[in-house]
Amino acid sequence: AAYAGLVHLLLVYGGAVGALARRSPRRFFREALPAVVFAFSSASSAGALPFSLEAAERLGVPAGVRSFVLPLGATLNMDGTAIYQGVCALFIANAYGIPLALPQQLTIILASVGTAGVPGAGAVMLGMVLQSVGLPVEGVALVLGIDRVLDMARTAVNVAGDLACAVVVSAAEPPVEKGPPA
Repeated sequence: AAYAGLVHLLLVYGGAVGALARRSPRRFFREALPAVVFAFSSASSAGALPFSLEAAERLGVPAGVRSFVLPLGATLNMDGTAIYQGVCALFIANAYGIPLALPQQLTIILASVGTAGVPGAGAVMLGMVLQSVGLPVEGVALVLGIDRVLDMARTAVNVAGDLACAVVVSAAEPPVEKGPPA
């Protein structure tokens, strides 16, 4: 799950910043690093929000965009968590010898939206996801021992995604023209 998240972070976010925002992915990752490191160490998207706001400012994201996109992303953008839950649910299904149909797999991915941006919330959500697709909730115990390390990685992915989205939205906004005072 951590490797899939790292690939997602580098290819999808770096690609989006480069292709859609026409910005240097290298500069993006350099400026985003303090927020991503804090997110990694705290495992809290909500806790990393002040660092994300500062990083977005350094990246030239206007205040109106960053103050809307980043808090919304800290609440809804949980693609690191979606990757984690998908990998864990497939692992647990395989461990129990239970095949998952495509609708069950889609349910697993979609259920990650709205996971609280606080440490440990992904493990609780994983239990609910497993129950919703008919897998034994006890399967959470198979991954609980390494959950904190995975939580740190997926939170870093989530915060980097919030920042990439803010940069892309900022680039899509038309430039504000300053006219004569009214």
